[in-house]
This record gives sequence, C-alpha cells and structure tokens, in this order.
Amino acid sequence: MSKSKKVDTSDNIELVENALSRTEQFIEDNKKILTIIVVSIVIIVGGYLGYKKLYVAPMEDEAKSQMFVAEQYFAKDSFKLAIKGDGNYLGFLGIIDQYGVTKAGNLAHYYAGISYLHLGQFQDAIDQLKKFDADDKMIAPVALGATGDAYLELHNNSESISYYKKAIEKSGDNKFIAPIYLMKLGFAYEQENDYQKALETYQKIDNEFGKTNEGRNIEKYIQRAKIKLGK
Repeated sequence: MSKSKKVDTSDNIELVENALSRTEQFIEDNKKILTIIVVSIVIIVGGYLGYKKLYVAPMEDEAKSQMFVAEQYFAKDSFKLAIKGDGNYLGFLGIIDQYGVTKAGNLAHYYAGISYLHLGQFQDAIDQLKKFDADDKMIAPVALGATGDAYLELHNNSESISYYKKAIEKSGDNKFIAPIYLMKLGFAYEQENDYQKALETYQKIDNEFGKTNEGRNIEKYIQRAKIKLGK
C-alpha cells in the first residue's frame, strides 16, 4: 500500500515538472509577444492615469465653477437659464458638451433632466436622466423616480411603473425616499386599474413606513383600493 502511494507521489511530481517545463518553453517561444503585451498594458495604464491627472482633473475645477451659476438658476426655478446658460456662464447643456468626462458633467445630466421635467419637456427629461450615472441611495433613486414621473406624464404607465420600482429598489430602506415612490407606484397601478397591486403597495407603506408622512395618510388609499376590489 505504501509502495503504491510512493509511485503516485513520483508520478505527481513528474506531472508538475512537465507542466513547468511546458510553461517555460511557452514563455521562451513567445517572449517577444509577451513583452509587447506587458509594455502595452503599462502604456495603457500610465496613459489613463496621466489622462485623469493632467486632463480631467483641471477640467473638473473649470466645470465646477461653471456649474455653480447654473445651480443658482436651478435653485431659483429659472430652469431655462439653468439649462441653456445666460450668455456669460454655461448652462447644464453647455457643461455636458464641454465637460462631459467630468463628475460635474455627469451631474449636469441630472440637473438638466429635472429642469426639463419642470418645464414639461418630458422626453427631453427622460433623455437626460437616462444619461446620468450614479449608484448612491439619495440622488440615484430620485433620478430613477423622476424618469418614472416623465413617463407617467407621457401616459406610458408600464415604463413609469418600471422606473418607480427601480427607484424603490435603489433607495433601499431610506425612510424619506422609498415611501414617496411606493406612493407613486400605487397611483400608477391604479391608473392601470390594477387595484390588487395598488393595495399591496399601499399595505407595504403601512407595514414598513407607517411613521412617515405617506404612512400616516395611507389608510384612505388602502380603503379606496379595497372598495375597488369589492372587499
């Protein structure tokens, strides 16, 4: 029995040695190609880091200074000036055009989308909000929910329901944002005459967010859905 184990161990060592030999031979045969690959990776990584530090970083500062004025117009509900600028400072569209690779340029998509939503330009709002890239639990769900609002205004209930669901999922257990979009989701279901899903949505608000503004007023919506269902 022990002799058999010794043979097996020797065989395993020989297999490892053969594998190492083949690897060494491969490296030797393809030394030039492998060198080119390694050098290319170094150049790409170095170029990217240089691009971020020498090109994007200075642009980020410029974009922020331009954004400040556009944000002031946004805060004052001067949405047209916020979007297009005032002739001296860029609006959000100009910032997107000139500084699109920056964080400020990305955020400008969000501001532009919300501005278009306020102006009743719903398709433009959707186009901008879909280009906004965020993964946090505050702005990201609001952007998704606003997209749902725009679709609802365009009478595209199925898309509005889809985006309200995304907003709710993205907001997680945020007790300020989640119940807002649960409420809107319930309304959207009612517009689809799907009172069962509307009832389930309102009950979720009651069960999980009962102490919020939406939760304190949810009973009448639950009763309305039940009446529609004949309960």
